[in-house]
Amino acid sequence: MKFSRILIILGLFLFQLNFAQEKADVILNKAISEAKSKNKNVLLVFHASWCKWCHVMEKNMNLPETKPIFEKKFVTAYVDVQEMGEKKKLENPGGQELMNKYNGENAGLPFWLVLNPKGEVLTDSFDQKGDNLGCPSTAEEVATFTAKLEKSSKMNKSELQTIETAFTKKN
Repeated sequence: MKFSRILIILGLFLFQLNFAQEKADVILNKAISEAKSKNKNVLLVFHASWCKWCHVMEKNMNLPETKPIFEKKFVTAYVDVQEMGEKKKLENPGGQELMNKYNGENAGLPFWLVLNPKGEVLTDSFDQKGDNLGCPSTAEEVATFTAKLEKSSKMNKSELQTIETAFTKKN
């Protein structure tokens, strides 16, 4: 009887572990390690399930024409933050602290940055006024976004044009 209780408790513990979200620093460290091995930079995106613009950003990055470009230039990593209510369990532990470390505490979502394989910030989603671009959609925002991508990844003009077209088209 005692043995079966231990098995049940152990089983529940292991079951819970399978559903626990990965820690934000683990996500980042894995991305940096992969970036080192593939000679790429890391595109780190902070997002939430309720955030419409986060979904638009992810959709635009995963279009058939843009996905190969992002995959060629970046190791992309997502950290879930700022969830509410029942969805709080979706957050990556330490995610908000990691976002704060990169001055994103009041930025809004999505908040993103590009890191080199050493973990140094090359660029972030703040525009020249200090506002978060989030998911760029206006011509001005997309121009700022593509300039940041060009600077941090050495994308060519054709790749930048493809991204510009994808992000400015109206859905």
